Amino acid sequence: MTLSYQAELRQLVAEVIRMGGLAEAQVVDAVDAVVRRDVALAQALIVRDLRLDTLQSEVERRALALIAAHHPGEADLRRAISTLKLAMNLERCGDLARNIAKRSLVLSAGEPLLPLTGAIERMGRLVSSRLRAVLDAYAAGDVEPALDVWRRDGEVDEHYESLFRELLAMMAASANSVAAGAHLLFVAKNLERIGDHATNIAEILHFQMTGEELVGERPKVSLPEVEPESRP
Repeated sequence: MTLSYQAELRQLVAEVIRMGGLAEAQVVDAVDAVVRRDVALAQALIVRDLRLDTLQSEVERRALALIAAHHPGEADLRRAISTLKLAMNLERCGDLARNIAKRSLVLSAGEPLLPLTGAIERMGRLVSSRLRAVLDAYAAGDVEPALDVWRRDGEVDEHYESLFRELLAMMAASANSVAAGAHLLFVAKNLERIGDHATNIAEILHFQMTGEELVGERPKVSLPEVEPESRP
């Protein structure tokens, strides 16, 4: 590959890393908006998400142009295609964080559900730490931390399942908590899906760095169903 190609690819990787930082911040802020009942933070996050959408489109455009112009070999082609897949997953994390922020706006208008809000905070910290770990692995070119996230995906599922059952019990015990409980259910589901995207990223990185698919089924827990939110 030419020096021009390598320079362009490094710039593309840098853009994906930048996207990762923005997506991680979106997730952290979305959880904070729920926990602190921070309307201004939630509203700002919803607006900021447009930046991730724009960056994802730009990464896609540049990656396709790079591939078309240089016809890279196998290893370089994997790196270029990985940027497309990573950008897509990161943009979706931003969408899910925006969904959480929108739910927080409704929750902030009602009475706080403190014990379960604390559970949301713990789950949010776990998910954001997993996202940070795979992004650090990408920046460092080190597949092992990403594999650790992949192996421990079931922990996020366990948090979600526990929170799901607590919320159902609360709503069954008090009709006044049903509306807020339903919003928290969607918050928890969105966090669980962000955890899935972190695991997707781990799989993408493994293929990029080794040229091989991960063998075996992803460690999962059988989860209760919540109807997914449609994309905005």
